[in-house]
Amino acid sequence: MSILHTSDHSLDAIRVPVEHELKIFDGVFRDAMRSHVALIDIVTRYILRQKGKRVRPLLVMLSAKLCGEINDSTYRAATLIELLHTATLVHDDVVDDAETRRGLASVNAVWKIKLPS
Repeated sequence: MSILHTSDHSLDAIRVPVEHELKIFDGVFRDAMRSHVALIDIVTRYILRQKGKRVRPLLVMLSAKLCGEINDSTYRAATLIELLHTATLVHDDVVDDAETRRGLASVNAVWKIKLPS
């Protein structure tokens, strides 16, 4: 059924045309977040547990599919956008000295990564 003909306009319904590709993206994104630096790897694994809606990768996948096909460049673009978004969330939590993010302890609260003034 076409997304345009469904009465359900929820985010789940919008994901349907690229559901398979989003599962692939999750693996690509997880791989991109890995680090050989132990502390960074621990922090990124913590961040990955706080899974968001992944709206940005969804929009990249839908746009690519609309304009042709989803390929390696699509996954790379979606990963870069999601990495940038994730970095801005961590930065925001540090600047605001936030204790929580999406109902869980923020990276800032767990590791107190703010540098002294």
